[in-house]
Amino acid sequence: MSANNSKKTITIIPAKKTQQSDDEGRPKTRVAAYCRVSTAHDNQINSYQTQITYYTDLIASNPDWELVGIFADEGLSGTQLLHRAEMNRMLAKCHEGKIDLILCKSISRFARNTVDLLDIVRDLKSLGIGVRFEKENIDTLNVDSEFIISLYASFAQAESESISQNILWGIRKKFAEGKVLYNMHNTLGYRMGEDGIPVIIEEEARIVRRIFAAFADGASMKQIAKELTEEKIPRRDGVTVWNRGNVFSILKSEKYVGDAISQKSYTVDCLSHRRAENHGQRPKYYIQNAHEAIIDRETWDRVRLELARRSLKARRHHPEKGSYRTKYLLNDLLFCPFCGANYKRTIWKIGGRSVGVWRCGTRMELNPKKCPDSPSIHEDVLHRALIRAANRVLSDPEELLLRAAEERDALSDKISVSKESEIDDLRLKICEDAALLDFFNSGEEIRPLTHFDDRMIRRLMERIEVCGKHEIRIIFRGGMEEKVEVE
Repeated sequence: MSANNSKKTITIIPAKKTQQSDDEGRPKTRVAAYCRVSTAHDNQINSYQTQITYYTDLIASNPDWELVGIFADEGLSGTQLLHRAEMNRMLAKCHEGKIDLILCKSISRFARNTVDLLDIVRDLKSLGIGVRFEKENIDTLNVDSEFIISLYASFAQAESESISQNILWGIRKKFAEGKVLYNMHNTLGYRMGEDGIPVIIEEEARIVRRIFAAFADGASMKQIAKELTEEKIPRRDGVTVWNRGNVFSILKSEKYVGDAISQKSYTVDCLSHRRAENHGQRPKYYIQNAHEAIIDRETWDRVRLELARRSLKARRHHPEKGSYRTKYLLNDLLFCPFCGANYKRTIWKIGGRSVGVWRCGTRMELNPKKCPDSPSIHEDVLHRALIRAANRVLSDPEELLLRAAEERDALSDKISVSKESEIDDLRLKICEDAALLDFFNSGEEIRPLTHFDDRMIRRLMERIEVCGKHEIRIIFRGGMEEKVEVE
């Protein structure tokens, strides 16, 4: 028989950690303590540290106890179990069989929600784990009836609700007095100053002013977002990609004109801490001139007007989409006088090059026989005709402005006696006339167009009809009309 020449190998299998025993061999009670303070203020933090020291010393001084851990939630409310990480970690250890007893200063420190408290106590009792509340002198393993525990818990919950109502009353009183609780963490152009008042960051403020000016001049939110993204302009969080929603959130924010709206949202109840948008369930407080403005009041009003105008136009022309289309301005302005359909843009190949052409939507999408008389018109010649017409009006706007003012006043009088179905259209025309008047009265230098400008054409013209291959009819804001040759 051959000898076994393999070397011996020895692997140490560590002993399992056992529960400590006292001098007489009895296992020690594994004890944990739970502490909580409801805010992060200095005096509460001191209380928090004091509780940790107290329970560490208390458990260490008892020879029959073994310290498992001090579980402490700092700066959190006692009404919601979900967000208390240390409480949940402690309960997990209980289910792992690592805790025999929990110490806590009072029921209100453990939980102010009666339902949560009873659920936890029942769960721990089923595991043979007790909770001792020092203030109430209660050990949950020794209490036969849940009535006493639920009674104390109800007191704690009522106290929490009372405190919450007192806090809310104080906040609303401040709102009514014009005091603002600012939240500028995501607001481009501002930072909070040491005195609690927003301070303008000029580098970012220039971006905000650019957005407002572009929109007031007729640019779409999508166009503005595209330009900012292409130029890698950073948002408040440093991201350089913009979308329509980012632009809209800036345009609608009253903060930029120096105003503030308090109580835009509210807490539904003090137990769930769920917040909801305030759509009239609570009063709101609008404070004008609450802080330094980035946008002047005139620009702010122009943007409000433009937002209203576009919203009404979207509902009027595209109710199924509910959005303002601006990829091609003429989609909304250019019409066929024979069937009433909008003209649509297409591309023709002529002599090896691509040419933009506008055609009647009925003829283009349904059947040429449905609208046989509608002409097609090349985009470049159409643009030249519109530029000539726009420049004539810009050089002598007196008649245009007179007609727009008369129409605005007449429409305003008409609204009060109109059918509900007609009111949106009337408001739209009033907004458009008002925007035109504001533009010419702004004092801004008005220069003739050297190229096709979507924003200026939209500002001046209400409707364009293709009367023939070489003629269009323009209806300007206010109702002034002009026939223009296309060549």
